[in-house]
Amino acid sequence: MKKSIYGFATLAVAALALTACGQAPEEEPEPTGAETTTTDDGGEATSDVVACLVSDAGGFDDQSFNQAGYEGLQRAEAELGITINSIESATDADFGPNIDAMIQEGCTYVIGAGFLLENAIQAAAEANPDVNFGLVDSGFSDDDFNPIELDNAKPLLFNTAEAAFLGGYVAAAMSETGTIATYGGMAIPSVQVFMDGYYDGVAQYNEDTGSDVTLLGWDKEAQQGDFTGDFDNQSNGQNLTQTFLSQGADIILPVAGPVGLGTGAALEANGSGAMVWVDSDGYLTTDYGSLIITSVMKEIGAAVFDSIEEQVNGSFSNEPYIGTLENGGVGLSEFHDFEGEVPQEVVDRVEELKQQIISGELVIESPNSP
Repeated sequence: MKKSIYGFATLAVAALALTACGQAPEEEPEPTGAETTTTDDGGEATSDVVACLVSDAGGFDDQSFNQAGYEGLQRAEAELGITINSIESATDADFGPNIDAMIQEGCTYVIGAGFLLENAIQAAAEANPDVNFGLVDSGFSDDDFNPIELDNAKPLLFNTAEAAFLGGYVAAAMSETGTIATYGGMAIPSVQVFMDGYYDGVAQYNEDTGSDVTLLGWDKEAQQGDFTGDFDNQSNGQNLTQTFLSQGADIILPVAGPVGLGTGAALEANGSGAMVWVDSDGYLTTDYGSLIITSVMKEIGAAVFDSIEEQVNGSFSNEPYIGTLENGGVGLSEFHDFEGEVPQEVVDRVEELKQQIISGELVIESPNSP
């Protein structure tokens, strides 16, 4: 393998990742750590497209991007008349065997749920030119980290800085202590792009109101901040959140997948504070909805569905899908239990800022944006 996953931290999200040299397996591999699950409903498919999804180690019940991708796959089955298949990975070592298993089972479009599958997806795409591939949150590059294109592989990317900007504005407005915080799972562009937008949203609120809300955990100019180093260990998120709480923060943005559930546990134990969730609507997908002011959403399910629809329509393209506020690929969730608590002038200003971003009047810049 030409590079470790940590090497991706030097790329922008738009960097299109990894050259690999795998060959198509001669016989069906035995996938490890998971069982293959065919999820079609038994009805006769009306399309010859077989769309398949391979999770990362978080699994399809991660209350985050794996789950969102799986929901998009199920929607495609229901609405497009296709056959679907899926497989969960228990560890990183499962990625290659699981992708190969999907290919051997006849999948015509294989999607990797997350940047961690970058190496394995590229290897499979180069070894299987007659199969199309998709990859959530990453693209492809050569050995020198130069962006490349693969004819049969489509990056599914999201400019989450735009939506995170709005989330940062809301969080700053809702803070009672004047200190909020954020942290990431790993120092990679698809994480840092959230933190960049959040940082700018806080700055915008301070400029608008003459306030001095402090953000802990991220320095956009230095591109440095706090990271747990993983996307699995919830105790790491809980411990880091407790540190932020001890420093006076009362609203936390975890950009760390399931690790962010540790923030919910810490806030619950603390008896005060709130958080902003990421990727999916955390009010609906986690057990901490009452603590979530809003969620900075990547509409991964919609991206997965749209890319499958391209297959069905015969219009597959390797051109990256980039989710924005304008096309609905990113956005803020409803305020749910905080409806009515967010001041109306803040609601109105956030909508105004959103429309300015969509029109191009306001550009949210991030070195990590696709």
